[in-house]
Amino acid sequence: MNDINKELELLHSDAKKDPSLREKLLATRSADDPMDEFCKIACAAGHHITVGELFAIGQEFSDNQCKSTNGGNPYPYDSFDDTYETFLASL
Repeated sequence: MNDINKELELLHSDAKKDPSLREKLLATRSADDPMDEFCKIACAAGHHITVGELFAIGQEFSDNQCKSTNGGNPYPYDSFDDTYETFLASL
């Protein structure tokens, strides 16, 4: 099974070392479908990342927070971290 967090860490490391990859990833913000373009570039760089996985990371974190609340949080959070934007901000 693909470990998305590990793939993102490796992609981040590669992008820090390769200015061309970094610029391609940052340029995805202006694409018609930014997250899809991001995933295509990541895959071309050897990091299998899907759009669904990017969404799932934030949702999983939110779900785990609800489960870890004493007695359980009966209401999910209105929003959760946007992994795509957080990744780009870290570059």
